[in-house]
Amino acid sequence: MIKISSRKYVGLENVYDIGVENDHNFAIKNGLIASNCFNKSHSTAYGYVTYQTAYLKANYPLEYMAALLTANSGDTDKVQKYINNCASMGIKIDPPDINRSGLDFTPAGGKILFGFTAVRNVGQNAIACILSAREEGGEFKSLADFCDRLDLRAVNRRMVESLINCGAFDKIEPNRKQLIHDLELVYDWAQSRAKDRASGQGNLFDLLGGNFSNSENETASNAFETAPKAEPVQDFPPQEKLRMEKELLGFYVSDHPLKSLRQAASLLSPINLAQLNEQKEDTRICAVIMLNHVKKVMTKKGEQMAILQIEDLTTQSEAIVFPKTYERISEQLKVDERLIIWGKVDRRDEQNQLIVEDVEKVEEVKMVMVELNLEQARDIEKLHDLKTILQEYSGDKEKAKTPVIGIIGSPSSRKFVRLGWQYCVQNPSTTVEVLQNARFNAHLKTITGS
Repeated sequence: MIKISSRKYVGLENVYDIGVENDHNFAIKNGLIASNCFNKSHSTAYGYVTYQTAYLKANYPLEYMAALLTANSGDTDKVQKYINNCASMGIKIDPPDINRSGLDFTPAGGKILFGFTAVRNVGQNAIACILSAREEGGEFKSLADFCDRLDLRAVNRRMVESLINCGAFDKIEPNRKQLIHDLELVYDWAQSRAKDRASGQGNLFDLLGGNFSNSENETASNAFETAPKAEPVQDFPPQEKLRMEKELLGFYVSDHPLKSLRQAASLLSPINLAQLNEQKEDTRICAVIMLNHVKKVMTKKGEQMAILQIEDLTTQSEAIVFPKTYERISEQLKVDERLIIWGKVDRRDEQNQLIVEDVEKVEEVKMVMVELNLEQARDIEKLHDLKTILQEYSGDKEKAKTPVIGIIGSPSSRKFVRLGWQYCVQNPSTTVEVLQNARFNAHLKTITGS
């Protein structure tokens, strides 16, 4: 049954409300749809979808987050945000696995597994080839087995290198550098075998290796054991593995260069990058970050400045380096470096941005540690002496960057307290010496060793 009622809207012709059971639209006389009408069923539908997604996230968090990551896989910022959400929910994200991954992000064993489509340099035809070979012949047992069973016209050498460097072969062989060296030999070996099979000839290497069998299937399944291997080599350094992983996946997945600094970072920078928009203008910020990209910009006056792409364990963000600061710190702005940046919040166009005032390599940053037992922490005179020394030896306030950390309690139960910005010092070694002379248990500690 169709019900039609006519209404008059300001500035519009008569509008007809047409309801056909579940569908609900607005149309004007000549069969045209009214563009600025909005009905209750629309908002009801959104409310229903909101309820459904909330229910799924609460009851099926693994499946929900996998679907969310897949739906937003083309948006790096959103995927980074959702990966951080997964971490806060206790959901681990695994890198691609040559024997388990599918097309997209998938729940697997209580974790979310990266799909092949998320790996750069890996095309749809190659993915289809991998999945088909795996379904037909089972799991790949080695790099040679992988290359031997795939159509190398669809799976080129560069694609296999990408899969190795992003960690897809780690369950088979964790030494990625060894696999890269082996690939130089194995890929040619597999191509030679493919040509022999196409021409109906046996492979000389298989015959010499004793793999001649009456069973063609048995020969094929064991042939990879005779594949050539390169000389043993040590694996890439952890930082290099992470760098390549991020280059191929867009994110650090198996680990993060800043993860080992999580506790120190929370002491140095209680405000993370995800909270930047919540801060007041001119708020002073100290952040432990990875430098992802440096974009050099020339001002109208012909001076060099830079826009930085940075990230911490919570999100990615931009930071601005103005000409005078850039001239002083430009040599330290190296991509993929772990840095500590000092700066302040600036508000532009209703958005906060970080203005960088100074940077330093994480490995070079030190903290002044002052240990106080419970009795000392309650002693007003002792605390006054500590305050006086820190204020007297802080140096130039504009250059005082070394934070002072109080360690309060007993060896079995200690609490770390970062003193305010006003107690940062310029000359940490001198400050520690003065504190020790005043019978304070003080020492210097690097962030990486904390």
